[in-house]
Amino acid sequence: MSNWADLTNGKRIKHLRGSDLTQQGLADAAGVSLALVQKAEQDRGELSVGSLLRLANALKTDVAVILGQQAPRRGASRDTRAALRRLSDAVHDSALGDWNGIERPSSFVELSSAHDRVCAAYWRGDYGVFSELIAKVLLEGGSRYGQATGYEREQLGSLLANTYQFASSAAILLGQRDLAFSAITSARRLAKDSGDDVLAALLESTLSWIHLRSAKVPRAVAVAERAALHIEPSFSRASRPQLLAFGRLMTSAAVASSRRGDAASADDYLAQAHAAAARLGHDEALYGTHFGPTAAKTEAVGIAVALGNYGRALQLAAHTELPCSMPKLARNRYKLDVALAQCEAKLYDRAADTLTEVALDAPEWVKHQALPGVIGKRLAKVSTARVRNISELIGVPLIA
Repeated sequence: MSNWADLTNGKRIKHLRGSDLTQQGLADAAGVSLALVQKAEQDRGELSVGSLLRLANALKTDVAVILGQQAPRRGASRDTRAALRRLSDAVHDSALGDWNGIERPSSFVELSSAHDRVCAAYWRGDYGVFSELIAKVLLEGGSRYGQATGYEREQLGSLLANTYQFASSAAILLGQRDLAFSAITSARRLAKDSGDDVLAALLESTLSWIHLRSAKVPRAVAVAERAALHIEPSFSRASRPQLLAFGRLMTSAAVASSRRGDAASADDYLAQAHAAAARLGHDEALYGTHFGPTAAKTEAVGIAVALGNYGRALQLAAHTELPCSMPKLARNRYKLDVALAQCEAKLYDRAADTLTEVALDAPEWVKHQALPGVIGKRLAKVSTARVRNISELIGVPLIA
């Protein structure tokens, strides 16, 4: 596709509409005439502000995208764009205290159940369900939080903070950096008010990851290291939640260090993560964050890949078993690291098979990852036909 800003408004509307929505369908969804949609796509005449707003809402996007001021997420389906819109509205409306239409918010038990489903939807990459549940928890939970006191308020604060954390993680995965920072800011404020030190530490792990995805690598390391020092446990007396949070922060620092080529620091942080994992003894999850021996081993593979130690990465992968309990997205992120290592070792058929596994297992999630494109370019040197077949599975061209 040409540069988004270079397209006309009509071509942008047509692209956003896609093949799954007819012109009549867009007209019906926007509450405008078919003639208006046809004229808009043919760039005949100027669209009024009202028409632009109606079309943007029907296309589940923003007016700025139609006008070319912002580009849509590459490869995002209409469903994903709609999910992003719901996610953005939920984060911002709840932070602003917009409780319009919420007369009787759900009980804490009901909100807890919805939160558990938020966690499950996130880890399987179901952004449609995820965004709907996020909106329920943040808006209804925020309304109830404003009226609660005592222990109930503390419980709701932790619940909302963790929900904002998931919103932040999803936003950065989908390329929405500003939304991710907005959500994590709300999460940190609520966690501080609730007095939950472990949750606060886990939020810093997410913040470190946001900085890493934003190419702010030194800041990513500093955030994780600072939070780890704050919660660093005495291993003989540490609670399991403390060990989990400390281990996750150490892996965050190790990953960020590997991205700037600091092998010594990465190895040091990773050793501490392995120590925490060994102390835990088995994989655990807390506030939707997973850590244990499996996480320490799979992160070690990714770190070796980032440092260019592809042989070492494949050796580690050969001795790493993935339990059935491992979240789908974590499993597939690990497999992308393995596929890249296989490419660099000239194991092209195996790399293509691994990438295909990921594409079939998480087709929507993989569109928003950078590694498939990197792997695709390497595979194309051997077989462009194979890469094009994988591209069709993913729905995003891996090579030009």
